[in-house]
Amino acid sequence: MKTFIVGISGVTNGGKTTLAKNLQKHLPNCSVISQDDFFKPESEIETDKNGFLQYDVLEALNMEKMMSTISCWMESARRSVVSTDRESAEEIPILIIEGFLLFNYNTRVYEPPDSPGYFDGHVWPMYLKHRQEMQDITWEVVYLDGTKSEEDLFLQVYEDLIQELAKQKCLQVTA
Repeated sequence: MKTFIVGISGVTNGGKTTLAKNLQKHLPNCSVISQDDFFKPESEIETDKNGFLQYDVLEALNMEKMMSTISCWMESARRSVVSTDRESAEEIPILIIEGFLLFNYNTRVYEPPDSPGYFDGHVWPMYLKHRQEMQDITWEVVYLDGTKSEEDLFLQVYEDLIQELAKQKCLQVTA
């Protein structure tokens, strides 16, 4: 049984969850796991020298629980559909995992705004650290332009997913 797993990552408050939920509405047999659901309790989050809670680090997350949830989804997906020689797109379980790594610095606007110094003193340095770690990984990563509209981003990712499913011979694409 084939499964299809997609990761969406980007700046905090940059639309990852919105994109993931929109894709979920349009893709058959699609589930979403959000990294935001796996933050440790505030009492377990470290504070930096400026008094900011350190949410933009992996140590703030219960990654074991998240990985367990992903493993459970994968096991459930394997059992939920009987494999056939020619699976349709509706039968292929799709998992979208979305998380907080950062990609866009200049167009970020929050309401209400962050505390003074938080972005430059904590969020941006963590972005640079995680971005470098990600660049060292050999996975195929598609970078999105956060200045584009929500609809444009959705269409780009949706079209990429449909093309990838077609390459996997999971979906018959007709013009």
